[in-house]
Amino acid sequence: MKQMEKVIEVKKLIKKYDELIAVSGISFEVNRGEIFGLLGENGAGKTTTLEMIEGLRKPSSGKIKVLGFDIQHDLKSIKEKIGVQLQSSAYYKFLKLGEILKLFSGFYNKSVNADELLRIVDLEAKKDQFVLNLSGGQRQRFSIIASLVNDPEIVFLDEPTTGLDPLARHRLWDVIAGIKSKGKTIVLTTHYMEEAEILCDRVAIMDRGKIVVLDETHKLISRAEHPFKINFILGADDEKFISFLSEKFKLKDHISRFPGKDAHFEIRIASQKELNEILTEIQKRAPESLTVGRATLEDLFIQLTGKKLSE
Repeated sequence: MKQMEKVIEVKKLIKKYDELIAVSGISFEVNRGEIFGLLGENGAGKTTTLEMIEGLRKPSSGKIKVLGFDIQHDLKSIKEKIGVQLQSSAYYKFLKLGEILKLFSGFYNKSVNADELLRIVDLEAKKDQFVLNLSGGQRQRFSIIASLVNDPEIVFLDEPTTGLDPLARHRLWDVIAGIKSKGKTIVLTTHYMEEAEILCDRVAIMDRGKIVVLDETHKLISRAEHPFKINFILGADDEKFISFLSEKFKLKDHISRFPGKDAHFEIRIASQKELNEILTEIQKRAPESLTVGRATLEDLFIQLTGKKLSE
């Protein structure tokens, strides 16, 4: 098997603020050419971790290497080779998009083709517009290409799709996948399960400053205690039938009613055999809707942390 080239190495990283431990002794590595995700709720330590790797915050203890350079001694060398899109970006109000990109490239002594960068995110027609004239999704896309002006080897994206509508989020996913296809390594933070599942090659789930699990995305999902799910809608609410299913298959903690819906249920199932048997019983009731799915990262997150990401 071909050995992966490690472009980021984090060992026993800690960040303290007085008595608060924001990041608690985490270790991980990022391989060249992958999209690596830090997934967790707000306050889990994702952004703090990213900012320490980027050199924006000083660790309380631990070691960080980026592209072979030690963050404590070679920060200038690292900054030449990384691109950073912050969670909240502010741009000059009275500079046009093309002018902002050329200004940023001047910080790196690079000659940037603004038209080419804007074309990546379908904003070439906005080259002579001000940032204030862009929609929320357009601003997010622009903030990503602004992080590419120095042709970085590694791109850091901190919750790049927060606040976007579903269509804009999907468009940004295409942009991020396109950046990866050019050979870039991407490290991103997110609290969107679907985003991590679709984009990331590997994911580290963080909770209270610690990494609770890290693996390839599909392997993480396979760790779920209940890898199968059934969603079904009955023609009318039927408490007797639901009680029958719950008792026969011992589903007390694994069958739930969708909030606000009388006859819409979800069952979490541990085995293929149990799945087949439960499906047979539900089909006898001729449900109005019946879908079978697999566990998601959100199911695993709840299993590991005992809470939904939105809490």
